[in-house]
Amino acid sequence: MPNTIRDNAHAVLLPAFPDTKLGDGVKQFLANGGCSILIGETREEYVARAMTLERRHAEKAETIIALTEQASSLSGNIIVAVDQEISGICRLHDLVPPFPLREEIEGMGNEQFGDICSDIAMAAKELGVDCFLGPILDVVTGDNPWLSGRTWSAEPLAIAEKSSAYIRAIQSNGIAATAKHFPGYSVIELDPAVESEARNMESPQSFKTTLMPFVDAIKSGVAIVMTGPAIVEAFDPARAASISPSVIGVLRGELGFRGVVMSDGLDAKATLRGQPITQVAVEALKAGSDLLLIADIDDQIDLIVSAIVAAVESGDLTENRLHDAATKVRSLAAQYSH
Repeated sequence: MPNTIRDNAHAVLLPAFPDTKLGDGVKQFLANGGCSILIGETREEYVARAMTLERRHAEKAETIIALTEQASSLSGNIIVAVDQEISGICRLHDLVPPFPLREEIEGMGNEQFGDICSDIAMAAKELGVDCFLGPILDVVTGDNPWLSGRTWSAEPLAIAEKSSAYIRAIQSNGIAATAKHFPGYSVIELDPAVESEARNMESPQSFKTTLMPFVDAIKSGVAIVMTGPAIVEAFDPARAASISPSVIGVLRGELGFRGVVMSDGLDAKATLRGQPITQVAVEALKAGSDLLLIADIDDQIDLIVSAIVAAVESGDLTENRLHDAATKVRSLAAQYSH
């Protein structure tokens, strides 16, 4: 049976939740065509760049396996994603091998680093995880409270080489990699998650260097590229990257990326900029995003699904654009799921 507009609207959403139990809303989402979830962390853990001791003591491999098996039983092929950053947030904490310390990474050979990433990916795959929201490719060179403590180098070539080793290693072991946060945020003085006026004001010339890690990631076959949550004035002074046709046009056109374009969390204040998330979700799809990261709060999933369906029915969003996005996401799930 062909997928309906409503099925496709479910397929393009990636709901995130901080615990290890599927809520009723996510269960319904998966049963109605959803094919991806993000096992997230609390805001406090996100800010600390580490899972709490309580979580680390309470969560066992069996905890994650039970969650991923339940999700798979509701959806079949499913993308189960986590933040597993090289030197930032590692949602799977002690359940998988650790990344090397920051000071060790730069002096490590790419092959050796890739072997470590392979071990992490194999352990994650045993838990039922099949997507890492990493590596971070932003070349941080100045004030950046958002990415502070989440990067290990400010050298574009080093970031490109080690990140490409990460991408090749985890994808060869059945974990989709996500290069983020396109087109790059070297300097952003406010945190886009909580500050609506956060923006990158660097000159266009600076991106000739800082785009290098993204170019290499695409050459390495990265499955997903995540766009950023704030305005990058050099590309689009009016819209955050995740809802900008100009930004996604560069990614698709100039860089030739053919994989899944994922938005960063659409709940970010610098993405919303006072607009309702239902409208922003439609704008993200119209701009070229395929998979929309959202928080599983209250009835937000249902509201966004209904807004997407209404946009197609009114002609504001073409049915072909929605179908193409949903097809890309389903293909990714089929390729990487257990």
